[in-house]
Amino acid sequence: MHAQRGPRIFLADDHPAVREGLTLRLLQEGFVVCGEAENRATLLETIDASQADIALVDLTLCGENGLDLIDELRLRAIPVLVYSMHEDAETVRMALDRGARGYVAKRETSVELVAGVRRVLAGQRYLSPRVAAALAACPQPPAAQAGALSDRERQTLGLLSRGEGNAEIAAALGVSVRTVESYYSRILTKLDLDGMKALRKYAIGRRMPD
Repeated sequence: MHAQRGPRIFLADDHPAVREGLTLRLLQEGFVVCGEAENRATLLETIDASQADIALVDLTLCGENGLDLIDELRLRAIPVLVYSMHEDAETVRMALDRGARGYVAKRETSVELVAGVRRVLAGQRYLSPRVAAALAACPQPPAAQAGALSDRERQTLGLLSRGEGNAEIAAALGVSVRTVESYYSRILTKLDLDGMKALRKYAIGRRMPD
């Protein structure tokens, strides 16, 4: 059992004032802020020892892609609630596809943030009103919905977006080049894309801005 009262929350945000404000608000609700990080390296160094029950993660950390942290935290079985200024449907879907359990826009009130924390801790998904409205206004094409990518396919797409070649992707995933090519084929079919040029363009377009 944890020595301190309340669920334990880890904060990942590159603005100290934001972390301070979140800490005060969460303490008011009986939560414990068990750790903080402004970048990926600090998070990975401290998250395991923090015994966090949930991670509150921004998507741009000192110019780094916060989406990659969702993968890292999912491997540690730590649920992620995204807290971000990005409210567009594409970014929200990318975060949810990577395994985020909830998404709250930073323009929402703190009431929505607390509600999101409680819902995710309860094992439920939570989208704040602005986020839900963005998704409703930009529905996903039926073909894309039916062709949800597997974890390995998403990993392949992420590596491709960084400009990695087939051999590098194969080495990173611990598979053969032929297997990587089979991932490409499945991704192309699921996303209804015409060839590798279109796939590379799609992959690069899904990268988060710095």
